[in-house]
Amino acid sequence: MLRYTDTESTRVVTDMQRPRLPLGDYYQLLLQHGLLAGDAPLPTVLERTVELVSCDSQKVIPGTLFLCKGAAFKGQYLADAIQRGAFAYVSERPYEEGGDVPCILVRDIRTAMGLLADHSHGHPSGRLTITGITGTKGKTTTAYYIKSIVDAWRTGQGLRESAILSTIVTDDGLERRPAKLTTPEPLDLQRHLLNAVTAGSEYVTMEFSSQALKYGRVIGVDLACAVFLNIGEDHISPVEHPDWADYFASKLLIFRQARTACVNLDCDHAADVQEAASVCQRVVTFSQRSADADVYASDVRKVGHTIRFHVRTPRYEGELTLGMPGLFNVENALAAVAVAEAYDIPMEAVEQGLRQAAVPGRMEHYVSADGQVSVIVDYAHNGMSLEYLLRSARTEYPGRELTVLFGCTGGKGIDRREGMGTAAGALADRILLTEDDPGPEEVTDICADIQRYLTPFGKVGEVIPDREEAISRAILNCHTPAVVVLAGKGCEHLQKRRNGPEPCVPDGLLAQQVLDRYDRG
Repeated sequence: MLRYTDTESTRVVTDMQRPRLPLGDYYQLLLQHGLLAGDAPLPTVLERTVELVSCDSQKVIPGTLFLCKGAAFKGQYLADAIQRGAFAYVSERPYEEGGDVPCILVRDIRTAMGLLADHSHGHPSGRLTITGITGTKGKTTTAYYIKSIVDAWRTGQGLRESAILSTIVTDDGLERRPAKLTTPEPLDLQRHLLNAVTAGSEYVTMEFSSQALKYGRVIGVDLACAVFLNIGEDHISPVEHPDWADYFASKLLIFRQARTACVNLDCDHAADVQEAASVCQRVVTFSQRSADADVYASDVRKVGHTIRFHVRTPRYEGELTLGMPGLFNVENALAAVAVAEAYDIPMEAVEQGLRQAAVPGRMEHYVSADGQVSVIVDYAHNGMSLEYLLRSARTEYPGRELTVLFGCTGGKGIDRREGMGTAAGALADRILLTEDDPGPEEVTDICADIQRYLTPFGKVGEVIPDREEAISRAILNCHTPAVVVLAGKGCEHLQKRRNGPEPCVPDGLLAQQVLDRYDRG
């Protein structure tokens, strides 16, 4: 259960820490990076102190430098900002609603926003040890593994826990709340990093989405370690990445801002990843296949509800245990061990952190009283993730009927329908199709699209639009002994439908409720 904090009070704390700089400093920053456009005269207010940099007209205070960004931006937003006290604005074009207020024209508002956000918060990443993680699957689990290891190390020294910015939660040491984006927008991101500095968190673990890298949300963030987990196909659509090449290239940008790279030698296109990582001062490799890797795992096996493996690093070797099920999680654990190697964290803290780590909505495991039905709840929401999950379930639960329940988002990530449909068709015995953030599309239309990729395998997905009903049928109508995989939503408590987000019961809680009905006969 997430604990919520008073966001307004923490913002007051952060505001006290932000530097107050003249507008001229921001103007020079844009000039140095070649972002100024046209031959506009210098603003006459360059000596005025900027009290706040904001892109939200509702948060403007007197002395604000306002940023006009976004495809849906309207001149009225600028007018509202000026009325509230904005004295200058940055934009890719002048607005009539700006009147006589100075406009700083730029060539690229996204890049400008990233630079201005970092500058206005005093470059907080320079005072932190930040680990950035990218990949098609496993980012969140890896982030929690790293945080758990770092926290085991720090709390053992009497220090406070580290911060984490993940798909699940934003916890910067002062604020803790459910995450809205995998990687926050620049002004929010820099606020969270400054919060981490203020709180004394010192270490921050964060996920880097391909969109954040492509569109400059993380400009100015210095990384101690950049982790590259893997690459598959995801987020390819008219509103995200136009093709796989653009998606991959965006992911590789993470190395440009890191001192150390941690690279998975087992991922597809590993040679290309290593070449991109060569810009870093140090590269730490990890693998389950290549004994030449800096961090190497062998003898991977399931023991009860845990996963165990032998690890060898340049500093030590020994046995490690994952408290979470899922053989595929060894890859994520090795990434965390590689980061610990870069930070010289002792093996004792690594062992404790991996054993204790738990990730909401990832590989949650529930079992019926008679042991005949195992339910796995996982966030797997693309073809690569679902394939790994189902293969692991086949290996860890041999001889059982394998049921999978999933859906796909509406209006974006269209490629996921083929990937998830193919994985389910190839590996599952029984398939239920349902809603998973259908947004502007009808659930039945999305399911029909997925069915096209099940048909070549001779499989037919049972379409049940209501997710609660679908989960009930998935569990109660299975043929025991069975393992039921509920994929896509994890611990999420909102369903994004046509009219916006609506509350829903998380899959894990639903699974427990249905298993209770099963146990009662």
